[in-house]
Amino acid sequence: MGGGAVATTGSTAAINHLIDPRRKWYNNRRIITLNAWIVLLLITSSNNGYDGSMMNGLQTLTQWNDYFHHPTGGKLGLLNAIQSIGSLVALPIAPYLSDGLGRRSAIFIGALIMCCATAIQTASQSVGMFIGARFLIGFGLTFAANAAPMLVTEISYPTYRAPLTSAYNSLWYSGAIVAGWTTFGTFRINNTWSWRIPSALQALPAVFQVCLVWFCPESPRYLIGKGKDAAALKTLAYYHADGDEQDRLVRYEFEEIKAAIEFDRTVAANVGWKSLFATPGNRKRMRIIIAIAFFSQWSGNGLVSYYLNQVFNSIGITDPTTQLLINGILQIWNLFWALLAAFLVDRIGRRILFMTSVLGTLLFFTLQTICSALFAQRGSDQAAHAVIAFIFLFYAAYDIAFSPLIVSYTVEILPYQLRAKGLTIFNFTISLTLIFNQYVNPIALGRLGWKYYIVYVCWLAFEAVFLWFYVVETKGRTLEETAAMFDGAEATEQIVGQAAQQAHIVHEPLEEKPSTSFHENTLGLNKA
Repeated sequence: MGGGAVATTGSTAAINHLIDPRRKWYNNRRIITLNAWIVLLLITSSNNGYDGSMMNGLQTLTQWNDYFHHPTGGKLGLLNAIQSIGSLVALPIAPYLSDGLGRRSAIFIGALIMCCATAIQTASQSVGMFIGARFLIGFGLTFAANAAPMLVTEISYPTYRAPLTSAYNSLWYSGAIVAGWTTFGTFRINNTWSWRIPSALQALPAVFQVCLVWFCPESPRYLIGKGKDAAALKTLAYYHADGDEQDRLVRYEFEEIKAAIEFDRTVAANVGWKSLFATPGNRKRMRIIIAIAFFSQWSGNGLVSYYLNQVFNSIGITDPTTQLLINGILQIWNLFWALLAAFLVDRIGRRILFMTSVLGTLLFFTLQTICSALFAQRGSDQAAHAVIAFIFLFYAAYDIAFSPLIVSYTVEILPYQLRAKGLTIFNFTISLTLIFNQYVNPIALGRLGWKYYIVYVCWLAFEAVFLWFYVVETKGRTLEETAAMFDGAEATEQIVGQAAQQAHIVHEPLEEKPSTSFHENTLGLNKA
């Protein structure tokens, strides 16, 4: 199998010259409205972030620990892992809801389940009831999390697609911030409402989606895939061209979507689960998608995401107030870096962000490991303070790629017919890694202490090598062009050419881009 990242020697987006430069996110009423609906979809990710930070906070609350009889070991691991288990159960169903009933329907069903589940979680009278509620939260969240990022990337105005889709996973931290500061604010309540209030607030994003998601536009790709071409054209025209169905951008988008879907059905035969691995192009997609899903959770971040209190305890920071305060500040720091990278993704490029991120995490996690060892061996306060500093620097590095890009990169390299199923494989991989983290990390930390960090240092070095060889640069392309890259230059030319012909558009000369890969094209995309 040929290795190497693919050289980006293709064209810039074929629609650049079709976009009205006067139509901006801040001065066009239809784009402002569209982006408001996209925000409603983006908050799906907030629910995920809220859960991780809330469980961190609850574990520091004496009231929660007393009520549930101080869970440790396997029981504590199950309390954290059960949401991921619920997600795993729902994963085989999720793509059929997204592709069969529509993106909006899948989000509504998922949000409705989450509303019911958080009510049960808030009213929990036993640890079994709490665990059952968290299972249902994971179950419902999977439906919404499968459909929401796809709908974001499929309805966005072309120039804002990459930043908005990258903001999806970045907003994980917005939920974490709310949860972190909520638990910090309620920990002084000397009864069960200290943990019931954070549990209840977890429902807020889902409540908004249940009430409003039917007003959001459906995906034009989904509509065309179901033979509803007129509705798709109307949606594109309304939000991308102020209702003008003859606008050149709208006509080209419409025809390119049709051409790409037809190509997937007839030429690429992208139908069914087996097709995910049936062709060289699809195998390359899945290799990257599965790898970045693993990397997103096995880069050392799992230690902080769910077991920050144990990390603090290992370096002598045991005061609950201090732990909660640092946790809250850390989430604000994370959100800043993740959103900054999300809005720079088209300027800097995916490949540079990935490589900068993995090398930064390797450096700072190594230094964190060294300082943790110094504290364990010598009890040095300076080493303990340095660990906190390196946790913050580690997350700044992590956030510039693994927060914004893992979801947006996944959905953009998958063609429409495979997008829901491919994203399901991505989420399935994440669920597996989360279950591993949530069961193994507390046990390994308890037995090995700082020495357990060495495992992640070695793994991060492997990640750096993999990403250097296999990450493909995709900036400057439409969604359909990006997905077609993996099927070879002929596929891209066929889709772009057919769309231009049907839309009666003559493209400007294509701008060639220099290669940004380690390998030349001979080791790139066109080999299995």
